[in-house]
Amino acid sequence: MPTFSSDNAQIHYQTFGDASHPALVFSNSLGTKHSMWQAQIDAFAQDYFVICYDTRGHGQSSAPQGPYTLAQLGQDVVHLLDHLNVKTAAFCGISMGGLTGQWLAIHAADRFNAIVVCNTAAKIGQAQAWLDRAALVREQGLAPIASTAAGRWFTENFVQAHPEVVAELSANLGSGSAEGYASCCEALAEADVREELKAIKVPVLIIVGAQDPVTTVADGEFMQQRIANSQLVSINASHISNIEQPE
Repeated sequence: MPTFSSDNAQIHYQTFGDASHPALVFSNSLGTKHSMWQAQIDAFAQDYFVICYDTRGHGQSSAPQGPYTLAQLGQDVVHLLDHLNVKTAAFCGISMGGLTGQWLAIHAADRFNAIVVCNTAAKIGQAQAWLDRAALVREQGLAPIASTAAGRWFTENFVQAHPEVVAELSANLGSGSAEGYASCCEALAEADVREELKAIKVPVLIIVGAQDPVTTVADGEFMQQRIANSQLVSINASHISNIEQPE
């Protein structure tokens, strides 16, 4: 299991494809792990050096006691590139991973030639709601969150048509680290890059889910209006669009 050290955490990662090809990093959402990108790994590994990792507190990465910060989540990616001796890469992150991508575009632009942010916002939700969720998870574990995740993540049609996919993702969430999840909630409570978007010079593609109730089309439009030369694409999906509409 390949790992590297980054600011008091052991970060698990996997690579796919030829290291001589252009590098492409994928970043998971809250409560998932790098395997959420399997369809994209399969699609891109022939032409890219695909790098996937479990965000700290998730999957096989360690979950040091938090709270975490958005800067930590971003620096973990920079340290991953350093560990692999990758000078520049493209980056694609969804939801929490999309916020990480925005931080990287602002603070580590020299390491990225393109950034894709999916189903995300410059500020996701309200701080108190994230802090309340962190407290709930530390008190009761992840089962209450996992039992309701499907309705936040997918359209009802997808839930009905692919119960096995939904069940696996919900089980992965429920079996994860409560401390890691809660600490990432605390990072999201503080994360707000709205005033910094205008500084972004890296090419950015913003992907929104037309039926996403968490990070809405309006959130995507807000980013697109403030990031110079960015592009906005809407696809017919809810919040975990790369699984609902992998193509």
